Amino acid sequence: MAKKDKKKSADDSKLIQELNQLLATYQVFYQNLRGIHWNIKGQNFFDLHVKFEELYTDAQLKIDEVAERILTLGHQPLHTYSDYLKQSLVKEAKNITKDVDAVRMITENLTILIKFEKATMKHADGDQSTEDLLTQFIVYQEKTLWMFKAWLG
Repeated sequence: MAKKDKKKSADDSKLIQELNQLLATYQVFYQNLRGIHWNIKGQNFFDLHVKFEELYTDAQLKIDEVAERILTLGHQPLHTYSDYLKQSLVKEAKNITKDVDAVRMITENLTILIKFEKATMKHADGDQSTEDLLTQFIVYQEKTLWMFKAWLG
């Protein structure tokens, strides 16, 4: 195997590892969103309940897109919660019922996702489909992050 081929193979392996970690992170983020959607209380309930549903629906779509990208690249996506919990960059959020706590959790999780997606793009190394997918994610998330930071004041 030529030196360039070895480098490409190593880059591919790193990309798949990072895509699986992104998948795991999205799965935990998704469940965090479901939890706050179900458990939010207070005067902002109606607005946030709807917004959280929008976010978890989006996260669910992204989960599927990441898993299918891994499959398209000829590898197997993670698919167990035990793997997700080991690999996720975001932590489980438990028993969050207050609006400010929920929005802070979202901003923290989005910040982690954006940073990791940008780092993962470096290992895509010319894989335009993966780069485009991650770029779409980042654009939406940066706008969402800005809006939630504005909500927090």
